[in-house]
Amino acid sequence: MSEAFERLKQREQALMCRTYSRYPLSIVRGKGSRLWDVDGKEYIDLLSGIAVIGVGHGNEEIAEVMAEQARKLVHVSNLFYQEEQLDYAEKLLSTSHASRVFFCNSGAESNEAAIKMARRYQRAVKGRDAWEVITLENCFHGRTLATLAATGKHTEGFEPETPGFGRVKWGDLDALERAIKPTTAAVLFESIQGEGGVFPISQEYADGVTQLCRDKGVLLMCDEVQAGMGRSGKWWGYQNFGLKPDVFTSAKAMANGLPLGALHATEEVAQGFDYGSHATTFGGGALVTAVGLKVLEIMERDRLVERAAEVGERARARFRELGERLPGTISDVRGLGLIIGVELALEPEKCRKVWSTLMERGFILNLAYGKTLRLLPPLNIPEADLEAFTETLEDVLRSIA
Repeated sequence: MSEAFERLKQREQALMCRTYSRYPLSIVRGKGSRLWDVDGKEYIDLLSGIAVIGVGHGNEEIAEVMAEQARKLVHVSNLFYQEEQLDYAEKLLSTSHASRVFFCNSGAESNEAAIKMARRYQRAVKGRDAWEVITLENCFHGRTLATLAATGKHTEGFEPETPGFGRVKWGDLDALERAIKPTTAAVLFESIQGEGGVFPISQEYADGVTQLCRDKGVLLMCDEVQAGMGRSGKWWGYQNFGLKPDVFTSAKAMANGLPLGALHATEEVAQGFDYGSHATTFGGGALVTAVGLKVLEIMERDRLVERAAEVGERARARFRELGERLPGTISDVRGLGLIIGVELALEPEKCRKVWSTLMERGFILNLAYGKTLRLLPPLNIPEADLEAFTETLEDVLRSIA
């Protein structure tokens, strides 16, 4: 490592709380699908800030909107009507069946809002004393106390666990049916588990969970924080399965790096919130919603949702062909659109070596559950970058496997 990097690393270790085991990189600049570190080395970004930079780093159109809006109005709080917020809400709601939206700052906050809406809707609107939310194993819904309980991981040292949550085996409809009780308010799940290793639900499960929720009077809620905003080849991941959730949540790519999250709800279930029942200081301010509107306009104009479906399908085909050429190296290729998991059929230390070598060779991506290479590139990444990655992955697998 260079002296410049070591100085930054030492400052971080002296100043920051120990919450992140950071990658051995310090990124200083980005453009499109490329990043540069403190030493000037160039990388192809296949992670995009963990599914955040949907329309590319250093996007000039986004920068212009940010500068113009910052000079006009950044924040006045949600005590006031704001045209930027309403313009964005109209455009955002046009991408789904939802009728109402609540803006916040992050995925965890949007999931917290969904949990609160589900409980209050059941009690205040339906007159049911129902509060429990059922989630699926290997899910990830955030790191607040409630969303940690919903997730069921990363809870050590934070006990007692927040009550009101239950988890069932992923994909097991019988287990879900057994778990639903009179006190169950909602089922919350990801249409495509991202942190869990890129696992899309099956059509059978989508149909079955819908029927169960409707039969039992339980809300159907989807976490679209990672799979949403066009990444799956549809505006929202659940749309791949014909689902119409009562509530769904989003964040990450909504404002291309600025903090913006949202709860989306049907007209019926949105009755769960009333004046004063939920609030946020910063959520959906003028700056972030003006940027969010421009993100949607770029995505629509450049057909980035459709492009994600097409480019992602070709990329997964290349990875499967690579696995066939190199038996015993790739055990599975999963995903939809440009959320892709390449599961390695290697020992854990070799999986990590593949990942670290790819980073040394100029490709930034994630290793999920110690064995799955997770790709979440910008939706406008040049296809040549993905082809270059496939070629490099083949070279690395041949040398390590």
